[in-house]
Amino acid sequence: MTERIEAQVERFAPGFKSIILARHTLEPSELQGHKDNLIGGDINGGAWTLRQRCSRAARNTYRTSLQGVYLCSSSTPPGGGVHGMAGYHAARIALSDLERKGSTTLIVSEGLLAGVGI
Repeated sequence: MTERIEAQVERFAPGFKSIILARHTLEPSELQGHKDNLIGGDINGGAWTLRQRCSRAARNTYRTSLQGVYLCSSSTPPGGGVHGMAGYHAARIALSDLERKGSTTLIVSEGLLAGVGI
């Protein structure tokens, strides 16, 4: 698959292949071995079905029941990918809560935001 992707890029960017110095690929099972959320290597944390989309709580998608803790993983809307929008939306809500409480400290961990003093 890697060779096919490189060939496609080469079609539109001639010379691309000649500047590749090294390559490292992982199989889906290897990805899951590095991080349990990558079920079968799926960066979206598994299938996001219509039932799951409709049954989510829409208003507090990023807030948790633990005050000052927010979720921002590939399992939160708009889902996984390389766009980072779940983190962006969670951070906006966290910053809004921090501003309302007069605090300014955020602790960021993979898939989790925690506001100190919220």
